[in-house]
Amino acid sequence: MKSAVLRVGLVQQACGTDLDANQRASEAGIRDAAARGAQLVLLQELHRSVYFCQHESTELFDLAEPIPGPSTEWLGALAKELNLVIVGSLFEKRAAGLYHNTAVVLERDGTLAGIYRKMHIPDDPGYYEKFYFTPGDLGFTPIQTSVGKLGVLVCWDQWYPEAARLMALAGAELLLYPTAIGWNPQDAAEERQRQRDAWVTIQRAHAIANGLPLLVANRVGFEPDPTGQWPGARFWGHSFVAGPQGEIIDAAGEEPTVLVADIDCRRSENVRRWWPFLRDRRIDAYADLTKRYRD
Repeated sequence: MKSAVLRVGLVQQACGTDLDANQRASEAGIRDAAARGAQLVLLQELHRSVYFCQHESTELFDLAEPIPGPSTEWLGALAKELNLVIVGSLFEKRAAGLYHNTAVVLERDGTLAGIYRKMHIPDDPGYYEKFYFTPGDLGFTPIQTSVGKLGVLVCWDQWYPEAARLMALAGAELLLYPTAIGWNPQDAAEERQRQRDAWVTIQRAHAIANGLPLLVANRVGFEPDPTGQWPGARFWGHSFVAGPQGEIIDAAGEEPTVLVADIDCRRSENVRRWWPFLRDRRIDAYADLTKRYRD
């Protein structure tokens, strides 16, 4: 990273069917973070629209756009005007019938520094992403920026230690997760708490296991399933920034929030000296990790 302290911003917002209103809310959050000194801003997963994967409809492919395209032009212009790095999350139309869930990174000069295509694609009630998204084909490659090498992953990727590890092994200096995760409104309060605790814990564990700071931006608000087949999703927010020992630097609640926090970039070096997990990995004994299951 380029400075001892990196100020980061996370935009946690509610989204609706008005695409222009969603964009205005994202832009207001980016500008707020920039005014508070953020050098890097992370937006939530699929911030341009509602989380449309609650049901399957071919008409919803109309939401997709090319990369580069209108949203990268808009984010690039903001990045250049505000002199910061922006990480967004888009529904990418790569070709007719070929779509991805793609994170984009815009550099301070407005250029597209790189993209990451979501690798792990869920297919669960209310999260029918396999219908919409082709799994990523770019691997786990950090994106070089003026604020450091960013290990950008997306939502369902956050449950997989392999993804975070491979980003770390490729030199990532930060792990970033744009996210859209929520509860089934019919879940009991105890189950909701268990789910959210698991979500926070697994990501803090990625920070610890790799000695890296970590940023998570999640959406908020209730989004109904327009088909009525599913009770909808109540996105739980709780975006947070963690340090390389998993310590929570700052966290949001369940309301729209622009979270701004400072990351001490020197801590990763020190923590990795104290806890040299990369040194002690038994790479000679891990071949079976490439198997689906050890029968």
